[in-house]
Amino acid sequence: MRRIIFATGNQGKMREIRKILENMKIGGEETEILSMKEAGINADIVENGKSFAENAVIKARAVSLKVEDAIVLADDSGLEIDYLNGEPGIYSARYMGEDTSYRIKNANLIERLNGVEDEKRTARFVCAIAAALPGGNIITETGTIEGRIGYEERGDNGFGYDPIFYVPDYGKTTAELSEDEKNEISHRGKALRAIRKRLEENI
Repeated sequence: MRRIIFATGNQGKMREIRKILENMKIGGEETEILSMKEAGINADIVENGKSFAENAVIKARAVSLKVEDAIVLADDSGLEIDYLNGEPGIYSARYMGEDTSYRIKNANLIERLNGVEDEKRTARFVCAIAAALPGGNIITETGTIEGRIGYEERGDNGFGYDPIFYVPDYGKTTAELSEDEKNEISHRGKALRAIRKRLEENI
């Protein structure tokens, strides 16, 4: 069985990852998908890249140095709000401090857009995923989803900024979407399916 180690400890993210990579086969072999914690890996990673892709590569490479014969996946994702010049961007997880709750972060972003009309509240989620392969090669894929920032938190199905990210085509925030709906259209879902295709076809 092939091992894929995903460089995260976020359980909400791991649920999405496992669902999207379900029944994945690499070189005809079944794959086991583990979080860093499940694989017994601790890594103090400094994410000092200047883009989502650079940060994903930094994480994947750092964890890959601690394992043998495993594929390491890492993602860096975040929210870009056009009216705020792309903030919080690559600092999404650290916005207002890493230990600040997303309820507080979301309330702050809504406040900063107070009085801004719908057409200027455009935003997107971006996810870059890097795969560090045994032998040192690294491949990357990026996925995005376009939407707007809502006026209040809505929905309980997501995490992070999901409750304030409104998808006009669905008339819902990403926290109101079902798990299957979200995985179909989300930035992470798109990037994961793209990286899965490349791994299944080329390894």
